[in-house]
Amino acid sequence: MFIFLKHCRKYLGAISIGLTIFLTGYTDKRIISSNSADSLVLNPFVEPGFPFIPGSLDARQLGAGFPDDNMAARILSVPVGDSAYIAFDTDLLRMSVAWTGKYLPMVLMAQISYKDFFNKNNKVPTVTGNPKVATGSYPGWSTDKPVYQNIRTRSAEEPNWDAMPAEKGRWKGVYAYGDKAILNYTVGTTEVFEMPGGIRFGDQIAFTRSFRFGSSERELYLTAAEVTNATASEVKGRIAYLYHGVNKDSVTAIAILGKGGFALQPEIAENRFVTVKVPATAKGAEAGIAIWKGPAKEKKTFEKLCRKVRISFPDFQKGGSAYWNETVVTKGKLSPDTAAFVTDQLTLPLPNPWKRNVRVADIAFHNDGRAIAVTFEGDVWTVEGIDKNLQNIRWKRFASGLHEPMSIDIVKDTIYVFGREGIVRLHDMNKDGSADFYENFSNVMSQSAESREWAADMVLGPDGCFYIAKGGSQSNGPGVSKQVAKGFREGSRHNGTVMKISKDGLSYEIIATGLRGPYLGMNPKTGMLTASDQQGNFVPSTPIYLIKKGDYFGVPATEHRKDNPAITPALTWLPHRVDRSSISQAWATSDKMGPLNDNLIHFSFARPGLFRVLIDSSAAISQGGVSYIRANYPAPTSKGTINPVDGQMYISGFNLWGSSSKGISALMRLRYTGKPSYMPNQFRAGEQGIMLSFDSELDANSVLDASHFQVKRWDYKRTQEYGSGHFKLDGSTGEETLNVVASYLSADRKKVLLLVQDMKEVMQVEVAYQIQAKDGKQVNDQFYFTINNLSALDPASFGFASVDLALLKAKQPEAAASTEKEEMASAEKGKELFQKMACFGCHSEGTQVKGMYGPPFQNLYKSVRHFEDGTSAIADEKYIRESILSPGVKIIKGYNEEMPSFVGILNDNEIESITLYIKSLKK
Repeated sequence: MFIFLKHCRKYLGAISIGLTIFLTGYTDKRIISSNSADSLVLNPFVEPGFPFIPGSLDARQLGAGFPDDNMAARILSVPVGDSAYIAFDTDLLRMSVAWTGKYLPMVLMAQISYKDFFNKNNKVPTVTGNPKVATGSYPGWSTDKPVYQNIRTRSAEEPNWDAMPAEKGRWKGVYAYGDKAILNYTVGTTEVFEMPGGIRFGDQIAFTRSFRFGSSERELYLTAAEVTNATASEVKGRIAYLYHGVNKDSVTAIAILGKGGFALQPEIAENRFVTVKVPATAKGAEAGIAIWKGPAKEKKTFEKLCRKVRISFPDFQKGGSAYWNETVVTKGKLSPDTAAFVTDQLTLPLPNPWKRNVRVADIAFHNDGRAIAVTFEGDVWTVEGIDKNLQNIRWKRFASGLHEPMSIDIVKDTIYVFGREGIVRLHDMNKDGSADFYENFSNVMSQSAESREWAADMVLGPDGCFYIAKGGSQSNGPGVSKQVAKGFREGSRHNGTVMKISKDGLSYEIIATGLRGPYLGMNPKTGMLTASDQQGNFVPSTPIYLIKKGDYFGVPATEHRKDNPAITPALTWLPHRVDRSSISQAWATSDKMGPLNDNLIHFSFARPGLFRVLIDSSAAISQGGVSYIRANYPAPTSKGTINPVDGQMYISGFNLWGSSSKGISALMRLRYTGKPSYMPNQFRAGEQGIMLSFDSELDANSVLDASHFQVKRWDYKRTQEYGSGHFKLDGSTGEETLNVVASYLSADRKKVLLLVQDMKEVMQVEVAYQIQAKDGKQVNDQFYFTINNLSALDPASFGFASVDLALLKAKQPEAAASTEKEEMASAEKGKELFQKMACFGCHSEGTQVKGMYGPPFQNLYKSVRHFEDGTSAIADEKYIRESILSPGVKIIKGYNEEMPSFVGILNDNEIESITLYIKSLKK
């Protein structure tokens, strides 16, 4: 299928693939240079020949005779023959369902947006083919006796999302060997390898499960099928039958394969469960079973077939042939050195021989500068040739079949990926450049099938442990669990948390709870752990947090505690118009990043771009602030890391959840050019005012004019509504402008002291300044910070002399009555506000809906608006005003509650201007 032209143009421009792309590995060594916008073709998400796809599955409504408690958050779906498939639940080590006909619909978030880049209307897949065999939500394996009920801790009414206890059974991973998936797990202390398969006979298919057992001191039991409407059963030697239908004309059968060998024994329990007893063995053994559902008249044919089948495992542990031999070579695009920091673009491998989409979620580096990139599609690529000029970047696929991963890391040259299946450790057994074993390093974190409970972030601490962040189970998803608060589903018991995973991956600690959509940053030297969160219900604006064990951050639905904890204050808040959707942080642990060396960098998905984070640790409670790093960001910025060879920061990101950038994906290098930087590099907020230190020397005349500085402050209110308006300290709506009575320049000409009256603790402060650097550069910028604790400032300690603190006691001048007539409301002013308030990131001024969180504005005025609650209204002036001030009252059908209130931010005149602008868009 061709991608629509209008989207291709944006995509190709964003990832800079207008350059010639060389594809090597073909016999003719041909060069592909056809990169016009309408030539990019993507194959389907499912790739023929690869043996499994991960995902979630809702199999609760398979029909009569099947269990109705069959839901799995972590499955591998495996093709086993001609239009035949099995779904293996890696949490419960069970075959959830086997079916024929259509494959699972590709409706998970990564799948549905694979070609339709901004489509967030994902679902949990259901079986649309013909189900044959299924089991319920209980362990597929047990020791000593069968288990037919859920052994995991949870009430019977709600799904349980934990993996089964490791001592009872543990998923170890999957081998990819040609078109075969070999599953690996333990039952008790016994290691098991399983190779699913299928055998067709006539118009029937039998599903086979071939096993290689390690030594075992105890009997093992496999629950292979559950039939809820059986009318009779029988066991005949090595075959067991469950009959259904009025005349017993249908049958579900299980047979031990072959004529002799290891003595597996089929059993029927409660005229419902089909089980297999596996005897204890000191040496280990191989055996297999076949499961079939069909007409009873075909019994003899099935029995004959099963006697002939032999178990034969390939030599899979040595690795198979590589799935992807070609290398894609791209040329990067260097930015001219126009500022202290610029972004070079590493062109993505598009097109590629597999016609595979490439949305880069994260990147990591080996010590020699080779990189590994992971995509939201679930692929891992090796990237070589990253040098100064970026003219020979070599991309090669290394792995696939990962479940919506967003994080990758390298520890001792071993690759770790965090996706919804857990932390996967990748092994190339035969060193041919392709992963053979996808090892389960850790699945101790609970994972639900709610789409927003994504595997958000993973960082490595200096203690050798991984720290992970899990998204909260927000309501704007498929809704497979009950609603527990406005904007939230129940999800798993670990949703909205930060967790520490032990070095062996087998245990965890909860570090922090009460988060909506956290992403992480880790200082690899000091172990300082930071996080962002997503503005929304119970999160009034974008925060950055310092994370310590035991912290709670204010979202009741993800509190997961009973001790009524106090809410930990944010390090700093960022206004909606500055960063309405944040993501991870990274430390510039380098001596080659100039002024940013050893600084914390915050990533904005929505703006997009990077912020420099400053921390004032002199206060009793740490407080921080941010300034924007101005550069070209062609796509959302999500994750970043330092290349140990060149010392620069490499940035990955892809689009999906609403960004002002419409680029689909990019891989960039934030490069320090050596030119002057004019950003703040230190701040203090105290009783007497604000101190800002800058990277460059400043012009005294511009700094000493206090009118060049404007200081505003406001609070947010944390409620169940989406985001927050702005409020004065007395609780009334609006922002307060503070009186800057004087400004001073330090002896080193790099620090500014603002004497500010009425300094108080507050959630948000904005300092805007229009000054000059010593070299004549005009510096017009803003710095945003939070005051958690006020202490006295000592001007002399920062190099300020002759500071007249008595000015702070002078009576504040009364606001002069305005002699100027207020500017009349206008559509032109409304358009300016549309840009200033970042409305354009969610609403199109035309008719575009792709990539937009909110409905388009063209033809909105006087149209009929249909709401999620079934009501409707005319979009008149009253409706527009209500939508701006109370956006959660009426939610347009097909959209989610994702707009904050502009109470205290926009005045009546501005709201009228926006209304006039919307009126002007009527065509």
